[in-house]
Amino acid sequence: MRQRPTTVAVLPSIRAWPLHDAAATRGIERAALQALPPHALMQRAGLALARLALAVAPHARRLWIAAGPGNNGGDGLVAARWLHQAGRSVRVSLLGDPQRLPDDARDAHAQALQAGVPIGRDLPDAASFDLSIDALLGLGASRAPAGDIAAAIRLLNAAGAPVLAVDLPSGLSADRGQCLGDEAVRATHTLSLLTLKPGLFTAEGRDHCGSIWLDTLGLDGNEAAATARLIGPPVQVLRRHSQHKGSFGDVIVVGGAQGMGGAAMLAARAALTAGAGRVYLARLDGNTAPDPGRPELMPRQLADVLRPGLLGQSTVVCGCGGGDAVADCLPVLVHHAARLVLDADALNAIAISPSLQAALRARASHGLATVATPHPLEASRWLGTDTATVQSDRLRHAEALAQKAQCTVVLKGSGSVLASPGMITAINPTGSARLATAGTGDVLAGWLGGLWSQQPADASMDVACAGVWAHGRAADDHPPDLALRAGDLIEALARRALVRPMP
Repeated sequence: MRQRPTTVAVLPSIRAWPLHDAAATRGIERAALQALPPHALMQRAGLALARLALAVAPHARRLWIAAGPGNNGGDGLVAARWLHQAGRSVRVSLLGDPQRLPDDARDAHAQALQAGVPIGRDLPDAASFDLSIDALLGLGASRAPAGDIAAAIRLLNAAGAPVLAVDLPSGLSADRGQCLGDEAVRATHTLSLLTLKPGLFTAEGRDHCGSIWLDTLGLDGNEAAATARLIGPPVQVLRRHSQHKGSFGDVIVVGGAQGMGGAAMLAARAALTAGAGRVYLARLDGNTAPDPGRPELMPRQLADVLRPGLLGQSTVVCGCGGGDAVADCLPVLVHHAARLVLDADALNAIAISPSLQAALRARASHGLATVATPHPLEASRWLGTDTATVQSDRLRHAEALAQKAQCTVVLKGSGSVLASPGMITAINPTGSARLATAGTGDVLAGWLGGLWSQQPADASMDVACAGVWAHGRAADDHPPDLALRAGDLIEALARRALVRPMP
């Protein structure tokens, strides 16, 4: 096979990546088609696909390629020719009229036939192949798969053989990460061509894509056209020898109403572990007993921390287990906290208070930064909609909430989305359902506060990206056969110790 392999693995996350939605990818594709000889781009794509198929399934002898009526099908046809020439037994089910294929795909069809590749319309028996390639639908798909396409998707999912998807799993939205209907391929591997699409990494994307690979087909340098970005790991540095606890700032944690004191304690422990110089814990249930597990934490009465002078030089984490009681202290916190991390019940209180929403928006004009960390239900309350609507387009709704609140928003979930006014939206590639346990959100809020207190001049978006990446990566590192308790997560974060440089 000619052409040097250029396919790279995207995950696990070791660097940042630009993301391009369908419209941006189409623009890059159009420019490439004008610059390259006829059919050259599809030939590159098909060769990259064939190479990856041989790499991920070297012992597979019988391959089935499900090819759709567009250029995705053409990529599959080019790959079929290369795999046939490599000595594999290849069968193509072309679910479209060969005479109505796009020009590049029609050429690929003719070359595959000339090479002796068996091409028909019927679907094979489920036990007749060792590897399948999903080349059914691509960027242009906007409706739920139906008819023969839906039947092919069902066979791909049910057959038990590994599935390699071309560009994105058929039936998945490239921009939103949501399934277009009831039928969508669950791939073992996905080879994204030219660009990485946002939908591969958020909502249902990760569950459907399997291992994600990228081949830019020799067309690098399109970062300027990116519509979002995938977060990479933060910079890891050592502290200077001459620094002291005052160099790393104060964090105030406000939360823990009656029966929910553990949430505030988890946030405070996380802030301390992240590296804050001092952490004050003001519980809304009035409990000022020391934390026996972390006596370094400093309990305070709520009235002692609600002083504007102290708030004006501190990073405040508010809401963790706050219940209804948190609403009473939010006005002073929103008006005076130098840096504010809002989570859980604080978000719910603001969502029903127009005056608090106005005060939060005003913080930005006064040079006071905020990070809000809602899950989809909390975001939906703030936006006046429902969870399903938020999840239907996570990027757009995170951006809408960031604009409405004039702050950085971390929309939690599979592929957490981070948005901030005037900045490119980001998706976090770390983390998994291991984080779906009580208290892990409190740990995230506290960790963000602890990072931010050390770098008070950092943009809230930068702090959020660093914290969310580390939070998810710590969960990824946890043994898969053990439950991830929130306290364990703090210790896992401590082992990573991702402290950013001081100026």
